[in-house]
Amino acid sequence: MKTTRRVFTAEFKRDAVRLAQERGNLSATARDLGLHPSRLQRWKQTLSSTSKNPFPGHGNPTDREMARLKRENARLQEEN
Repeated sequence: MKTTRRVFTAEFKRDAVRLAQERGNLSATARDLGLHPSRLQRWKQTLSSTSKNPFPGHGNPTDREMARLKRENARLQEEN
């Protein structure tokens, strides 16, 4: 049986690290998000060591713009 690899957006990674820092408990935050604590720790290290674009991903530059527009669209729809 083949398992599929989970893919997380850069925004999710940043939010997960921020949440772990706010709560002060990395393990509990990882468990609540369905992650292994080592993965969240690695994201935290990457975010702190790389100031510019810590999670580049494998997409093209328009993916970031598309994601931003989708978030903005969702926010505007919610406001309506």
